[in-house]
Amino acid sequence: MNLIDAAFARLKEQGGTALIPYLTIGDPDLATSVQIIRKLEQAGADIIELGVPYSDPLADGPVIQRASERALAAKQVSIVSVMEVAEEARAQGVKLPFILFTYFNPVLQLGLERFFELCMDKGISGLIIPDLPIEEDAELREMAEEANIHLIPLVAPTSKERVARIAAKARGFVYCVSSLGVTGVRSNFHAGIDEFLDDVRRAATVPIAVGFGISSREQVERFSKQADGVIVGSAIVRKIEEVLPQLSSDAEREAALDEIGQFVANLKIG
Repeated sequence: MNLIDAAFARLKEQGGTALIPYLTIGDPDLATSVQIIRKLEQAGADIIELGVPYSDPLADGPVIQRASERALAAKQVSIVSVMEVAEEARAQGVKLPFILFTYFNPVLQLGLERFFELCMDKGISGLIIPDLPIEEDAELREMAEEANIHLIPLVAPTSKERVARIAAKARGFVYCVSSLGVTGVRSNFHAGIDEFLDDVRRAATVPIAVGFGISSREQVERFSKQADGVIVGSAIVRKIEEVLPQLSSDAEREAALDEIGQFVANLKIG
């Protein structure tokens, strides 16, 4: 069984909701990303999205854009090194599923065959590729199915008549975009979000998870009543930005990592 399926099956039995943090890998550096992953698992994360830093992140707001810029400035981060972070985290005992969040161009540059070889070798369970529409994903989807790696689609309130078609092909879960526009912390969500989630739920044969703008325990609780999982990205990336730079000692770094872990632990419901 794919590890994503196993995680949702376990949570269904327990009556829990999946907490799915997003990280920009390489911010502030690759080794620290491994440490953060370990902290997030200890804090109760169920699945982690590993964000591949990209120079033109169409779906990402300013917080994640800044993180990508910092990661890329070190000239050590690539789609391969992000997968190597997953491998190293696994070697250090991390057991939760990894989802690779990347734009399509890095995948294309690597080559599809090599890409899936690495995904399988490095322990990637799922893929999110926000700039690859369902109308153009047939080849990649077929290779993902063969590799038992879930291609997870995004659906938005504007998807309308496409929701059923997208949800029918979903594997792992359906990523429901809670707000229009790019990622980022928000206090308000799309006015029709509840009806939208109901529509996706009716169309989907896999779990549904909600993301884009979720940043507080109250918001996690609100969406856990309708969704099987909640994705938190910008709020965690911003916390990393606030507490990790310019640390002068190992003790300060450990305290900062603990603060990140506690922030995520406070988001966990059930």
